[in-house]
Amino acid sequence: MKRLIQLSGLACLSFIITGCPYESPLPLDAKPTEPIDTSLLGFWYGIVKDGSDYFGIEALEIAKETDSTYNIIRYGKAIKGDMVLPDTAYFTGFISYIDQQRFFNIETNIVEMIPRKNKKPEIRTTRIYYLSPFTVSHDTMQVRTITDGFYGRTPRWNSGEELKQKIRQLLSENKSIYDDIYKLSYRRIEKPKKFF
Repeated sequence: MKRLIQLSGLACLSFIITGCPYESPLPLDAKPTEPIDTSLLGFWYGIVKDGSDYFGIEALEIAKETDSTYNIIRYGKAIKGDMVLPDTAYFTGFISYIDQQRFFNIETNIVEMIPRKNKKPEIRTTRIYYLSPFTVSHDTMQVRTITDGFYGRTPRWNSGEELKQKIRQLLSENKSIYDDIYKLSYRRIEKPKKFF
Protein backbone atom coordinates (compact mmCIF):
# COMPACT_ATOMS: atom_id res chain seq x y z
CA MET A 1 0.00 0.00 0.00
CA LYS A 2 1.46 3.30 -1.01
CA ARG A 3 0.78 6.27 1.21
CA LEU A 4 0.65 9.77 -0.11
CA ILE A 5 0.24 12.54 2.35
CA GLN A 6 -2.06 15.35 1.39
CA LEU A 7 -2.05 18.02 4.02
CA SER A 8 -4.98 20.31 4.56
CA GLY A 9 -5.81 22.76 7.18
CA LEU A 10 -3.85 23.40 11.07
CA ALA A 11 -1.84 23.27 14.10
CA CYS A 12 1.75 22.75 14.36
CA LEU A 13 3.04 22.07 13.22
CA SER A 14 5.62 20.09 11.78
CA PHE A 15 5.05 16.51 12.08
CA ILE A 16 6.20 15.01 8.92
CA ILE A 17 9.91 15.80 8.90
CA THR A 18 11.21 13.37 11.51
CA GLY A 19 9.99 10.78 13.95
CA CYS A 20 6.70 8.95 13.83
CA PRO A 21 3.97 10.98 15.47
CA TYR A 22 0.74 9.27 16.48
CA GLU A 23 -2.04 9.64 13.90
CA SER A 24 -5.18 9.78 16.01
CA PRO A 25 -8.59 9.16 14.46
CA LEU A 26 -10.04 11.53 17.08
CA PRO A 27 -9.18 14.94 18.50
CA LEU A 28 -8.92 15.29 22.29
CA ASP A 29 -12.21 17.24 22.37
CA ALA A 30 -15.15 16.60 20.05
CA LYS A 31 -15.16 20.25 18.98
CA PRO A 32 -13.17 23.41 19.62
CA THR A 33 -14.15 25.27 22.78
CA GLU A 34 -11.04 27.26 23.74
CA PRO A 35 -10.92 30.80 22.33
CA ILE A 36 -8.03 31.77 20.06
CA ASP A 37 -4.85 32.68 21.95
CA THR A 38 -3.65 35.74 20.06
CA SER A 39 -0.11 35.28 21.45
CA LEU A 40 0.21 32.25 19.12
CA LEU A 41 -0.59 34.21 15.97
CA GLY A 42 2.29 35.18 13.74
CA PHE A 43 5.41 33.74 12.13
CA TRP A 44 7.56 31.21 14.03
CA TYR A 45 10.98 29.98 12.86
CA GLY A 46 12.86 26.81 13.88
CA ILE A 47 15.64 24.41 12.92
CA VAL A 48 15.27 20.62 13.12
CA LYS A 49 18.28 18.33 13.61
CA ASP A 50 18.04 14.60 14.23
CA GLY A 51 21.68 13.77 15.03
CA SER A 52 22.57 12.43 11.58
CA ASP A 53 23.50 14.51 8.55
CA TYR A 54 19.86 15.52 8.27
CA PHE A 55 18.62 18.91 9.32
CA GLY A 56 15.74 21.07 8.28
CA ILE A 57 14.61 24.64 8.38
CA GLU A 58 11.02 25.09 9.32
CA ALA A 59 8.60 27.92 9.91
CA LEU A 60 5.00 28.12 11.01
CA GLU A 61 2.60 30.84 10.05
CA ILE A 62 -0.30 30.71 12.49
CA ALA A 63 -3.46 32.70 11.79
CA LYS A 64 -6.98 32.88 13.17
CA GLU A 65 -9.53 30.81 11.22
CA THR A 66 -12.54 31.19 13.55
CA ASP A 67 -12.97 32.30 17.17
CA SER A 68 -11.63 28.91 18.30
CA THR A 69 -9.66 27.43 15.37
CA TYR A 70 -6.33 28.21 13.72
CA ASN A 71 -4.94 27.99 10.19
CA ILE A 72 -1.31 26.95 10.11
CA ILE A 73 1.01 26.94 7.17
CA ARG A 74 4.16 24.92 7.75
CA TYR A 75 7.04 25.92 5.51
CA GLY A 76 9.97 23.54 5.47
CA LYS A 77 13.22 22.73 3.75
CA ALA A 78 14.95 19.49 4.57
CA ILE A 79 18.63 19.09 3.81
CA LYS A 80 20.20 15.63 3.60
CA GLY A 81 23.75 15.57 2.31
CA ASP A 82 23.70 17.82 -0.75
CA MET A 83 19.93 17.51 -1.42
CA VAL A 84 17.47 20.29 -0.54
CA LEU A 85 13.82 19.23 -0.34
CA PRO A 86 11.19 21.99 -0.07
CA ASP A 87 8.02 21.08 1.80
CA THR A 88 4.94 23.20 2.55
CA ALA A 89 1.89 21.86 4.38
CA TYR A 90 -1.46 23.31 5.40
CA PHE A 91 -3.29 22.41 8.61
CA THR A 92 -6.23 23.47 10.75
CA GLY A 93 -6.59 22.86 14.44
CA PHE A 94 -7.61 23.89 17.88
CA ILE A 95 -6.42 23.77 21.48
CA SER A 96 -7.44 21.29 24.19
CA TYR A 97 -6.22 20.93 27.76
CA ILE A 98 -5.12 17.88 29.69
CA ASP A 99 -4.89 19.26 33.21
CA GLN A 100 -2.73 22.41 32.82
CA GLN A 101 -0.98 21.30 29.61
CA ARG A 102 -2.17 22.76 26.32
CA PHE A 103 -2.32 20.48 23.28
CA PHE A 104 -2.81 21.35 19.65
CA ASN A 105 -5.24 19.03 17.84
CA ILE A 106 -3.78 19.28 14.35
CA GLU A 107 -6.12 18.13 11.63
CA THR A 108 -5.02 16.81 8.26
CA ASN A 109 -5.95 14.21 5.67
CA ILE A 110 -3.97 11.13 4.75
CA VAL A 111 -4.51 10.02 1.17
CA GLU A 112 -3.76 6.37 0.41
CA MET A 113 -3.33 5.01 -3.09
CA ILE A 114 -4.10 1.30 -3.08
CA PRO A 115 -2.92 -0.56 -6.19
CA ARG A 116 -5.38 -3.04 -7.69
CA LYS A 117 -4.54 -5.66 -10.25
CA ASN A 118 -5.59 -4.58 -13.77
CA LYS A 119 -7.66 -1.69 -12.39
CA LYS A 120 -7.17 1.93 -11.48
CA PRO A 121 -5.76 2.34 -7.99
CA GLU A 122 -8.26 2.96 -5.23
CA ILE A 123 -7.88 6.33 -3.48
CA ARG A 124 -8.87 6.58 0.19
CA THR A 125 -8.82 9.75 2.26
CA THR A 126 -8.75 9.55 6.06
CA ARG A 127 -8.93 12.49 8.46
CA ILE A 128 -6.42 12.25 11.29
CA TYR A 129 -5.22 14.42 14.16
CA TYR A 130 -1.71 14.94 15.46
CA LEU A 131 -1.69 15.67 19.19
CA SER A 132 1.03 18.09 20.21
CA PRO A 133 1.68 19.51 23.65
CA PHE A 134 3.29 22.93 23.51
CA THR A 135 4.48 25.75 25.73
CA VAL A 136 5.14 29.39 24.96
CA SER A 137 7.52 31.59 26.89
CA HIS A 138 8.16 35.12 25.62
CA ASP A 139 9.01 34.68 21.93
CA THR A 140 9.79 30.94 22.04
CA MET A 141 7.40 28.05 21.43
CA GLN A 142 8.39 24.47 22.35
CA VAL A 143 6.44 21.73 20.53
CA ARG A 144 6.46 17.95 20.99
CA THR A 145 4.36 15.15 19.51
CA ILE A 146 2.81 12.06 21.01
CA THR A 147 4.71 9.15 19.53
CA ASP A 148 3.20 6.38 17.47
CA GLY A 149 2.82 3.28 19.63
CA PHE A 150 2.49 5.26 22.87
CA TYR A 151 -0.30 2.83 23.84
CA GLY A 152 0.28 -0.36 21.89
CA ARG A 153 0.29 -0.92 18.15
CA THR A 154 -3.35 -0.23 17.29
CA PRO A 155 -5.17 1.47 20.14
CA ARG A 156 -8.91 1.97 19.70
CA TRP A 157 -10.73 4.87 21.28
CA ASN A 158 -14.49 5.36 21.57
CA SER A 159 -14.16 9.08 22.23
CA GLY A 160 -11.69 11.90 22.56
CA GLU A 161 -12.43 11.92 26.28
CA GLU A 162 -11.32 8.27 26.56
CA LEU A 163 -8.09 9.13 24.70
CA LYS A 164 -7.57 12.15 26.95
CA GLN A 165 -8.03 10.02 30.09
CA LYS A 166 -5.47 7.47 28.85
CA ILE A 167 -2.92 10.21 28.14
CA ARG A 168 -3.59 11.72 31.58
CA GLN A 169 -3.08 8.29 33.21
CA LEU A 170 0.18 7.60 31.36
CA LEU A 171 1.53 11.05 32.22
CA SER A 172 0.61 10.60 35.90
CA GLU A 173 2.57 7.31 35.84
CA ASN A 174 5.56 9.18 34.33
CA LYS A 175 5.38 7.05 31.18
CA SER A 176 7.19 8.38 28.14
CA ILE A 177 4.58 9.09 25.47
CA TYR A 178 6.44 11.74 23.48
CA ASP A 179 8.68 11.32 20.47
CA ASP A 180 12.20 11.99 21.81
CA ILE A 181 13.59 12.86 18.38
CA TYR A 182 10.81 15.17 17.35
CA LYS A 183 11.03 18.20 19.61
CA LEU A 184 10.99 21.62 18.07
CA SER A 185 11.78 25.05 19.35
CA TYR A 186 10.45 27.99 17.37
CA ARG A 187 11.24 31.69 17.76
CA ARG A 188 8.74 34.34 16.82
CA ILE A 189 10.16 36.59 14.11
CA GLU A 190 8.78 39.10 11.68
CA LYS A 191 7.79 37.30 8.50
CA PRO A 192 10.51 37.77 5.88
CA LYS A 193 9.41 39.31 2.59
CA LYS A 194 10.74 36.23 0.83
CA PHE A 195 10.77 32.88 2.60
CA PHE A 196 11.64 29.64 0.80
